[in-house]
Amino acid sequence: MLSISINKLQELPLLVCSMNTKAAGEEPLAVGYVMKPSREEDFAKRGSFPLCPTQNGLIFLPLNYDLPISSQLQLVDAILHKATDEILAVDMTSPSENSDKVTFTRNLQELQRYVECQTDCCVIDPFNNIFPILDRMKIQQILMGLETLNIDGRCRIRAPSFVKVDSFDDPDLEQRLAEAKLRLPSIVKPQVACGVSDAHSMAIVFKVDHYKNLNVPLPAVVQEYVDHSSLIYKFYALGGKVFHAVKKSIPNADTLMNLAAEKGLQPLHFDSLKSLPVSKEQLNVDNHKLDLELVKDAADWLRRTLDLTIFGFDVVIQEGSGDHVIVDVNYLPSFKEVPDDIAIPAFWDALKEKIVSRKNQKS
Repeated sequence: MLSISINKLQELPLLVCSMNTKAAGEEPLAVGYVMKPSREEDFAKRGSFPLCPTQNGLIFLPLNYDLPISSQLQLVDAILHKATDEILAVDMTSPSENSDKVTFTRNLQELQRYVECQTDCCVIDPFNNIFPILDRMKIQQILMGLETLNIDGRCRIRAPSFVKVDSFDDPDLEQRLAEAKLRLPSIVKPQVACGVSDAHSMAIVFKVDHYKNLNVPLPAVVQEYVDHSSLIYKFYALGGKVFHAVKKSIPNADTLMNLAAEKGLQPLHFDSLKSLPVSKEQLNVDNHKLDLELVKDAADWLRRTLDLTIFGFDVVIQEGSGDHVIVDVNYLPSFKEVPDDIAIPAFWDALKEKIVSRKNQKS
């Protein structure tokens, strides 16, 4: 006798999940997931969230805020979330801890409350673990720890030089930039890294005088602009497995300077999600030699440091020095550049390993 009756169409996935769990030869692990519809659709199109058991024994259930969350959590062993999809505001000026700086939607707050009471259900990943990803300043500080991976005889992996700016009218700004070893041009990014509408509103600045009245949200992070032959390496860490893709990126500084000279070297404003000023030249991956083992070591270090299961990060290789520079870190990326037949099984394995690990810790 099934314990679930359908009163609404939205309850159908719950019934299917319950039936498939009971029908499976070995008891599968159910993963409830919640993210914005467009992201859910992208994952689902790739077969990421099947209702029938996967090859490694996972069943996926879309959590529905229109139904009682408590009853849905009773059906799942773990929750996969993209909490950054449900941020209403982030106050980077607040001196309080991260959890008090972020305002989530009422739905996510409700989910958090129920999760705290549902001790048998683990969260991939705990909400507190994503807070460093929201703060570009905090991520920059964390990335400084990459220096511990560097050894003589091979190229370095590092963070870009940076400095935090609370006001573009700061009379000491030029001195602070010099002390941080920042040369022009430099790239200016909002301190808040995701979840709010202007988190990706950035600028490349060519003259110190042009910092005044710069149209980038404050507080901001001024970051070293690394010449990298217009190539960026997108890395994806799925548990202990690491994949990457090569994409076009912003041109070198001299090319940007020539383009900007036509407009008096005015700052180049762009939205990094929509209008990244990528090079028009053809990709030439021979320009740099990627030290894949070094970056995999960095991925493992980041996984342990951030305690995240699935994350992405961007690497550029500096011309001349060959330094591998990590310029961005993000949580639960789509990893769509990785072929589905490789990425999806790795995705499932990463989730399974984390759930089993958490269950063993509790037992």
